[in-house]
Amino acid sequence: MLGGINNALFLTSFAGFFVLGVLILLLRWTFSRGQSLVEKPRRIGNDDEYGLLEVVASPTNFIEGEMIKRKLLEHGIKATLTSTKQGPRILVFPDEVKAAHAVLRSK
Repeated sequence: MLGGINNALFLTSFAGFFVLGVLILLLRWTFSRGQSLVEKPRRIGNDDEYGLLEVVASPTNFIEGEMIKRKLLEHGIKATLTSTKQGPRILVFPDEVKAAHAVLRSK
C-alpha cells in the first residue's frame, strides 16, 4: 500500500479500461466496411463490358475455350477466357486482335 491507497483495486480498475479498449478496437475492425478479407462474388457481364478487351472467339464450352486460349498463348498472344451472359468468350487486347484471328484461322 502506497500512501493509504489499495494498489490492487487501483490496478484492477485500469485493467477493466484496457479490456474495454481492446474490445472497442476489435469490434470496430470486425464491423468496418469497405476492406473485407472475403472475396466478393464475381459479376458476369455482357461481351462489351470488359474494358479494352475484345472478343475474338466464342467457344461452346470452357474446355474448348481453354484449348483456344492455350493456342493463342503459345503464339505469344495474351488471352483471357471469361464467362459472359452469352457464354464463354476469349478476349484479347485491340492491338492483338488481327494476330489472334490469324492464329485461330490456321488450324
